[in-house]
Amino acid sequence: MEQFIGTGVALVTPFRDDLSVDVEALARIVELNIQDGTDYLVVMGTTGETATLSQADKQLVVDVVVRTNAGRLPLVLGVGGNNTMAVVNELQTLDLSDFDAVLSVSPYYNKPTQEGIYQHFKHISEVSPKPIIVYNVPSRTGSNMLPETIVRLASDFPNIIGVKEASGDICQIDRIIQNKPKDFLVISGDDMTALPTVLAGGAGVISVLGQGLPSFFSEMIQLGLQGNARKAYEIHHTLSPLMGQIFEEGNPAGIKSVFENMGVCKAAVRLPLVEASPDLKEKISISLKELNKAAV
Repeated sequence: MEQFIGTGVALVTPFRDDLSVDVEALARIVELNIQDGTDYLVVMGTTGETATLSQADKQLVVDVVVRTNAGRLPLVLGVGGNNTMAVVNELQTLDLSDFDAVLSVSPYYNKPTQEGIYQHFKHISEVSPKPIIVYNVPSRTGSNMLPETIVRLASDFPNIIGVKEASGDICQIDRIIQNKPKDFLVISGDDMTALPTVLAGGAGVISVLGQGLPSFFSEMIQLGLQGNARKAYEIHHTLSPLMGQIFEEGNPAGIKSVFENMGVCKAAVRLPLVEASPDLKEKISISLKELNKAAV
């Protein structure tokens, strides 16, 4: 699955002042990433504020991304939840013809055991018409999918092709890389651990910041994949202030402030999220100016 090696981005859903979906801004973001080096696009992830989108909103976002992309980059669709049978039904009924894989989060809120997580993904694997990237994000789900469970899934189900690993624990990431099947993809789910993951033998990242700065982020990941740690870390250190800042007050408030500063879309988010504070917006603005100076 070489199409998922490199930099994927978890797309935001931009909103107008009335909090309707800003389709023009979404198309601009997709085009920016296609032109500036992103390798694939992830639609309907957490960063897209999926939890607050109506079914009509979700379909609109998918339609805009598919139409704008026009087959140029691989597409991944987020299809997950904490009701296994509902996810199974969704995978059996959705039109996935425009997508190359699905990203499916480990069940949240229920806090299943490792066996429960395994059985959840077993059922999903058995019905999915597309390859699956499982998503481990303990800070949101309330439970950690352990390396042993990830490796077990990777070994037992050939259509589970990778993991988006967002535990933030580089030791856990290294254990997965050491024990995984040869072609299984270990993809960083955290911007800050993206380069260390790649240098340890991972396949890349599904990034938040990368969609706003695709040329910087893609170059860093490609240098990492080539083993050029020194040059890759030069970019990493330049980007690291923004990597931290965009998550200070929650995601996607931070990355939307980046886009607002760039004139790409408004910073609006839907409740219960709120926009980044004026102080954080100012810090992001300063970091972007310093980044632009460094790039000259």
